[in-house]
Amino acid sequence: MSLNRRSFMKNALGSAALLGLPGALPAAVPAAPQPQPADFRLALSSYSYWHFRTPKVPIEKVIDEASRLQVEGVDVLHRQMDGEDNAYLQKLKRHAFLNGVSLISLSIHQDFVDPDPAVRQKDIDHTIRCIELAYKMGIPAIRLNSGRWGTIKSFDALMANRGVESPIPGYKEDDAFKWCIDSIEKCLPKAAECGVLLALENHWGLTSTPEGLLRIRQAIDSPWLGVLMDTGNFLENPYDKLEKVAPFANFVQAKTYYGGGEWYTLDLDYKRIINILRKVNYKGYIAIEFEGKEAAETGVRKSVEMLRAAMKAS
Repeated sequence: MSLNRRSFMKNALGSAALLGLPGALPAAVPAAPQPQPADFRLALSSYSYWHFRTPKVPIEKVIDEASRLQVEGVDVLHRQMDGEDNAYLQKLKRHAFLNGVSLISLSIHQDFVDPDPAVRQKDIDHTIRCIELAYKMGIPAIRLNSGRWGTIKSFDALMANRGVESPIPGYKEDDAFKWCIDSIEKCLPKAAECGVLLALENHWGLTSTPEGLLRIRQAIDSPWLGVLMDTGNFLENPYDKLEKVAPFANFVQAKTYYGGGEWYTLDLDYKRIINILRKVNYKGYIAIEFEGKEAAETGVRKSVEMLRAAMKAS
């Protein structure tokens, strides 16, 4: 049976639509919306709920809070854990999974600044053990410190002195940097074996300045040594210093101080900090470290809301 011209064109266009041919497209196709920068993934540091002054808050509770606040990860403070036996480690891993939360970091305490090789070896052994703990929990990174001289014994006194202390008599900073670099290098084979990044924080001691932090990072040629940028550990001119560190950052901890800080309070502009991170194409987690005196339940919630607003505004 012959087709007239009108039915032929109708059938042809219908077939083109099914096949996705150009004839099926409208005359003007609206441009696809341009993607906007994605929000960073937020995490909670378990330290936000326990500042060493009160009874420990269980890691399970922090995981529950992260899930309730729809925060993606938890940064586990090693000293806050109830143990190191495998049953406990797997319990935490299971609890996180069932609550839709990732365990993203294990924040440990160690100190490589000591003239005694035996003392440094104890901290190397501790770090290696913590790498293995992270591996068993499926945690991909640990927070690493450089260490400090320890000539100011009290942490409260150290904070009162703005984190500055004198070297051990008879030694100089070059000695301390060598001890630290050598110690980290001894931990790297285990980090590579377990696939756990050692994230060196701008903490007190050798890494209290961008120059000190990057001196250590750049002295070690390994993909398993990274940088943890803590927004609250540069007490003077923080933004200039954060800009120096941000290009090297693999992990970020964001200090907040609702109710006033436990040791000090910084009025940080997080819109500005988010912009610093965006400029260097940072794609990792931002873990909230609430260090204020307000109740953690409200201080952390305010911190989450503030950071989400800063991301949208930047």
